[in-house]
Formats: sequence, structure tokens, C-alpha cells
Amino acid sequence: MYSRRLGFIINILLSLFNFIYGYSNNRIDLSGLWSFSTDSVDWSRNIYLPGSMTSNGLGEDISINTDWTSGISDSSYFFKQKYAKYRRKGNIKIPFWLQPMKYYKGKAWYKKEVIIPSDWKGKDILFFLERCHWETRLWVDGEEIGMQNALGAPHRYDLTGKLSTGKHVLVLCVDNRIKNIDPGNSSHSLADHTQGNWNGVVGDMFLEVRPKVNISSVKVMPERLHKKVNVLAYLMNRNNKDANVVLEIVVGNEKAWQQYTLKPGENQVMVSLTMKGNIKCWDEFSPFLYDLKLSVKDNKTGEINVYIDRFGFRDIKIVDRKLMINDRQLFLRGTLECAVFPKTGFPATDVKSWKKIYTACRRHGLNHVRFHSWCPPKAAFVAADELGIYLEIECSSWANLSTTIGDGSDLDYFIWEESKRIVREFGNHPSFCMMMYGNEPAGKRCSAYLSNFISFWKECDGRRLYCSGAGWPNLLINDFLSDPTPRIQGWKQGLNSIINSQPPSTDYDWSEYIGRFQQPMVSHEIGQWCVYPNFKEMAKYDGVMRPRNFEIFQETLAENGMAHLADSFLLASGKLQALCYKADIEAALRTKDFGGFQLLGLSDFPGQGTALVGVLDAFWEEKGYIRPEEYRRFCNSTVPLLRLPKLIYTNQETVKGSLEVAHFGAAPLEVTSTAWTLKTKEGKTIASGKLAHQPIGIGNCIPLGQLEIPLDKVDVPSCLTLEATLGDYANSWHIWVYPAAVQKVADEAQLLMTDRLDTKALQRLQEGGNVLLSLRKGSLPAEAGGEVEIGFSSIFWNTSWTLGQAPHTLGILCNPAHPALSEFPTEYYSDYQWWDAMSYSSAIETAKIDKNLKPIVRVIDDWFTNRPLALLFEVKVGKGKLLVSGVDFWQNMDKRVEAKQLLYSLKKYMCSDNFKPILNVCPQSLLVL
Repeated sequence: MYSRRLGFIINILLSLFNFIYGYSNNRIDLSGLWSFSTDSVDWSRNIYLPGSMTSNGLGEDISINTDWTSGISDSSYFFKQKYAKYRRKGNIKIPFWLQPMKYYKGKAWYKKEVIIPSDWKGKDILFFLERCHWETRLWVDGEEIGMQNALGAPHRYDLTGKLSTGKHVLVLCVDNRIKNIDPGNSSHSLADHTQGNWNGVVGDMFLEVRPKVNISSVKVMPERLHKKVNVLAYLMNRNNKDANVVLEIVVGNEKAWQQYTLKPGENQVMVSLTMKGNIKCWDEFSPFLYDLKLSVKDNKTGEINVYIDRFGFRDIKIVDRKLMINDRQLFLRGTLECAVFPKTGFPATDVKSWKKIYTACRRHGLNHVRFHSWCPPKAAFVAADELGIYLEIECSSWANLSTTIGDGSDLDYFIWEESKRIVREFGNHPSFCMMMYGNEPAGKRCSAYLSNFISFWKECDGRRLYCSGAGWPNLLINDFLSDPTPRIQGWKQGLNSIINSQPPSTDYDWSEYIGRFQQPMVSHEIGQWCVYPNFKEMAKYDGVMRPRNFEIFQETLAENGMAHLADSFLLASGKLQALCYKADIEAALRTKDFGGFQLLGLSDFPGQGTALVGVLDAFWEEKGYIRPEEYRRFCNSTVPLLRLPKLIYTNQETVKGSLEVAHFGAAPLEVTSTAWTLKTKEGKTIASGKLAHQPIGIGNCIPLGQLEIPLDKVDVPSCLTLEATLGDYANSWHIWVYPAAVQKVADEAQLLMTDRLDTKALQRLQEGGNVLLSLRKGSLPAEAGGEVEIGFSSIFWNTSWTLGQAPHTLGILCNPAHPALSEFPTEYYSDYQWWDAMSYSSAIETAKIDKNLKPIVRVIDDWFTNRPLALLFEVKVGKGKLLVSGVDFWQNMDKRVEAKQLLYSLKKYMCSDNFKPILNVCPQSLLVL
């Protein structure tokens, strides 16, 4: 209570400060306290702006009947018993996204008194609101001025002639409902899943005065090759007769001016300036910016209006199916920014916040950010300009699920207007390199509509590249294509994806697919690899959003007796996640003349079922299992790459492959040799060499040399690291080598290996014998874990939003020092040597046997279910000892090198004195198997 009162007092003081000191010569700052109402009658409450209702503690408590904008797509929340306690009043918890402290959907009213100074009389007055959510209507002294509905640009009201000298009352109505215009209820511009469907105003808020002759907007068009700056200026003449003016442009120390006669109203004029000497270009390596000052002087009154901006000399275009930046081939290494702001629930409008995001991208080797179905505020462009980040902007829509595009609805007109607003507002930023309508469109006539959309923008503004939509459709008019096909796991592929159905290798790419098209291709939303929740992250949620989803997952983990394993699940699944991302990214880098990729994502997406797909959390901070410098080894402007047809060998084989490099740096590399080593885990060098080659130009699939490495010196089961070093850049891969000779276990005859606990097996156990039960894949009953679809990879996106797409698990967790694994080298997490086991296995739900059972090798379950799952476990049964394997050691064993090695390791363990199961279970408890 004390902190609330203190905050209220501070807000009053800030408001008073703004009232006294908020005036400048040409602006009145409107931030501070506003009167507030949700019915336009009761004005007893106040709200602090910039902010939202939620950030001010206003709105309704979350209930089971909360009318969410995006809706709960997984209806199981409303009827499953496991969610029953989270549907009770006072304990409402939604498992599918971050939950706001308060929620409100509808009209909200904001009122403020302003005093217009005498020197504003007769001049242009603009009411500016940087970011509103969503529709606004404005009244001045009871007179309605108009409506604005931009989602991705400021709301501007022309109040010229409406504000005389003295006191006036502004009333603003903000309506965050989807009404006649439906951009798509999952659009990140307004979805509950991302920033939240907030109600309010953020960023700059002010009244601004301008002379009668002023600059209303400016289009800056640099010509890099001609060292020329062209400026198309829109000049307003509020006089009722012609005005003679001088328009001056200044860039650095150079200037040019020109006289014009302006007709009453808005006038379009062009002024140009040719730079002397050399110019510096803008790109990811050297984001050089020039300051531009444009001023218009009314010759009659002598009044001057000034426009100041920054721009960069850069051009981005397509040449021979390649993306080019300043005549150098460009490879986009991108991630999505999905409007996730867990502290505030609304987008950041300060440069510092955006620099944090882009710096994280840079540290992980990325140069590009796609804004999924939304457009960020100006600060995001300013920060990207300064840090050299290429931005792809979308016009606030994901026209799918709840709506379509091109079918004649109000959305069609809105997209046109929204795109014009966005380009008018942010088009001068050199970082604004690409634009689309939005994400994954639907509609019978969407291709025709989007063709017109792209044609229009390509004709009227050549400063950037255009594509119809993220994901599809692949139209001939597009400058480049955004396509989800080139990735190692897709929607609905399940266990039939490359990473889950094909043995580990590093020699596949997307060349055949992209060769079908005439434009460069950027792969759409690759990755989507999940990691187990980081419950320590929950302490960071001290703003308007609460991780109620995480609370549910944490509670169910504890209910299943595994709370102590939370950190281990995070780290082990994180290692697998990073491995999957490495595979996805390297495949893109190996594809000749590929345009690039867009990750989903570098950071978590805590909505749409809770998609924990980032190596960074929702705050763009590390989780602890991969450092940025490790990530940059396989994701960077320069990356050594390996092509190998397989990663599992016997010691009678030879590693035969090739090294190459993808180099998209600022200039060619003068390095003329590549060093490589093959080492054991302990650091012993098995083989090494140097490959001579030519200097490295710009591009990918540049050969570094062939590898041919006999493995006959490897006489024990080993995980080897093959590392390639090219100048300052290095990358590495694990390969596994196992003895080719048949390995015999002493006293193996004492073991009974079976695929079922039949009378013979139970008799052997009762007599004190050792039994290895290897379940055949598909034989495990559903109630014991047979319904769990297990594969090598991590979960894709999440099981809720994908309707249970396989795999349902997040890899393995084991103690690598356990004697059962002594002949099967492993870390505590999944690497490619587990691909075979996970591909031929079942996950056994151990709680159905005994809640105290501790597996040798665990399978990490989906956080929605948190079942204790095992791949391998051991128990005592009567006088005997039983080792149960979810790995099928029966099918195709003659072709499964890893399986034979793992089976040998288990048998050797069972025939040793180390085989001493502690937990005793009765035979009846095993009948579930």
C-alpha cells in the first residue's frame, strides 16, 4: 500500500513538473497524469502516460471468462483435470502465454487540459502520439476531430485552427478491440501471445507548433554510385496565397539551396546535393551515417522551419539471383522480433532497449531482424542504423486463422494505408531494407492482391526490397522469396523430418529446391527448437507480465517428484537445442547462392502455447548452456563448413569428406590455408593437416580442400572432435568411432536377453539371474509411455500449438560416468551418437512401475506433462537383477553401429560386479511393460 501511494505522489509531481516546465518554443509535452475513465462519465481515476492501463494497475482481473483477443486455441485448458485448479478464482493461470496483471478490451477515455501560449496563434498545430493501441478518436473542447488507426506508425492529428490561445480540454478515446478491420487475431501487432493487447499510448506525446510554411514530410533518396542526395520534400503552405521560399539542404559541411513558389496547401519539391570527395557507405560492417538538415524559409515572414534526419549511402538489390548490398553479395543471418516485452507489455520506444536486442544479435553472429506481423517504433530503426542491422518490416498483419487478405474486406484498404504510413515515417532509415505485407497470408485472391501491392511499392520506392508475405506466396513479382521449405524440420513433418528420419550427416543442402525459382530465397522461420523452461528466469518478471505458464510447469514437475532436476533438464535440453540450430544454420550456409535464413528464434517466444525456442530468454539474456562465442562458430559472416556423408564410423573406415567456407565479410580473405585437427576428448591428436587454397572471395560453397582420415589408430570407443581453422575463424564437429571387430562379453551366457517378461524371464529372475529386457519399438502400451512419440530432435515449437506434433521429448539426461555407459562415450545430454537409440526406442513412464525409480538414462519430457521417462533403468526383481531398455536391440542390428556398441556396453556392465540395482520391485509392477 505504501509503495502504491508513493508511486501516485511521484506521478502527481511529474505531472506538475511537466505542466510547469513542459513547454518549449515549439512543443508542449503531454506526458504525465491524465484523467481516466472506461465509460467517459466517471473521471475519478488518473493514469500516467506514456503507459498502458495495465502498467497503471488498471483493468480487470484475469478470470476463466476473460475475453482474450487471440483466444485459447488449446481447448483442453477448459476441461482437463490437470488444469482444474488453475481455473479457480484466485488461482487463474493460463499455460499458453505470459499473463498480464490486468486485462481490458474496449474503449478507454483519457482527458487532459492544455494551455496554448499566445505566440502559437495562427500557426500550424500538430497533436502527436508515437504509439497507440489501437484506434484513437480525439475531441477538443467537445468537438470531435477525427479517428486514427495506425498500428505501426504514430497517430497525428492536425489541430490547426482548433486551438486558440488559452485553456482547452483534450479527450482521447483508445479502443483496442478488433472491429471491422481484422489484421488477424494472432498478429504480433496486437496478440495476447506477444506484447499483449494493451490499451494506452507510449512513446512521445506532444503538441507541436509550426510556421504557416513548413515541412510536413521528407523522402531522402541517396544515390551511392553518384554520391548524390536527392530529397523529395512535402512543403505545407497554410497561407491563402502563393508563398516564395528558399529550401536549403545541408549534409556535413556541404550545402545546396533553391527557391520555390508554393501554392496554398501541400507542395511537392525536389532538391539535390552532390557530395564532394569520397563517401562512406552504410552496411553491417561500417554503418556510417550522415546528418541531413533541411530548412524552408518563408521569404515574406522570415520564419524558418527545420527538418533534421540521418541517412546512409546504401543500396540493396538483386543481381543474378543474389542479394547484393552496395554491390557485395549479402547473406541474411536473421532472427524474428515478435513484440515480446515482458516488463512493460508494450514495445520499447527508447534506443537503449533496442540496442540491447541488436547487440545480442550481433554477439550471436546475426546481421538481420525480421519484425513478424508488426512494425516497431522509431527507436528500433535508430538503433539498427547505428549498429548496422538489416530490418525486414511488416505491415501489422497476419491475415490467417481469423481473417483473409485480398477478398475485399476492410483489411485490404488498411494494409495499403498502413504500408504508406510506415514508409512515410521510417523510410529514410538505411536499416529499413525489406518490406512485406505481413505473415503467412490466406485468401482466395491474396496472390492477386499482393502482386498489386508489390508492384506498387517497387515502382514508387526503390530504396528497399519487397516480398509478398513471410512464408508465402512465391510470386514472380517478388524481389526475393520467403519460404519455409529449406529447413530440417517443418510443420506436420514430425518424425519424417531430415533430422529425425535421416542418420546424422553434414552434406545436405537446399540447392535442388531453390533452383526451381528465379529469385533469391530466404528460409522462413527455421529452427523453432525448444528447450526446457528455465524456472530461475521467473524472478525477472517484475513488470506487468507474469509467467503463470512457468508456474504451472514448475508445479507439475514437483508433483511428479522431479523438481530437483529442473536445472539439469534445462542444460541437457539446451545442448540438444543448440545442436539442432547448428544443423539448421549450417545447411543454409552450405547452400550455393542462398539468400539467408530467419530464425524462430534467437530469443524465446513465450506465447502460442509457450514456445521456448531461444538460446536467449524473453529478455534477450543467456540461459547458461551456450555462449555467444560458441554460437558464432557456426553462425557468422565467415564460417568454415564440413561435408561428411555420416558422423558414425568403425575404426576400419576412413573419414572422407571436404571442407569449405561461407564468407560474406566486408572484403575477401587473404588467408591461403586451412588447418584441421582430429582430437580425442582428452586432447590427444589423432590426425592433423593443412590445406592450401586460393584467397577467399565473397560467397559460399568455396572449397578449402578434401579430407581423408583413416581411423585405424582409434582402438577404443571414442568421440572425436574435428576442428577446422581458417584465420580467425574456427568450427568443429563431433564424430564417433567404434571398434569394428565383434566384441564379446565374458560370461555373457549368464544373461537372458528378451523382448518381453514372459514366464521364462520371470523364472530366471526368481532364480537370481540377470535379465536384459529390450522392448521392441511400438510394443510399449500407451499407459506406460507408448503414446510418447520419441525422436532425436528437440520439440518443434511446442506440442500445444502444433496439436501434438512429434517428437514429444527434449532429448536425454544421464550421468556419463555411469558404468553402464563405460563403453559408449557420452556427455550428459543428447549428441548424434544417440540418434539411433532415440530413433529405435520407446520412452518408459517409470512412475507406472515405481515412483522411486531412478533411470540410468532419462528422457526429458514435454513441460506440459512432465512425466518421469526412462530410456534405460535397472531394478531388483526377487533374487534377480533386471535392466530394462526402451531401446530396441532387435531390428536391423547388422546396420546399427551405435546400437551394437551400446548393447555391448550394457551387457558388459550387467556381467560385472558394478551391476547392483538398489530398488526392489515386485514382478506384478512390471506387467505394465
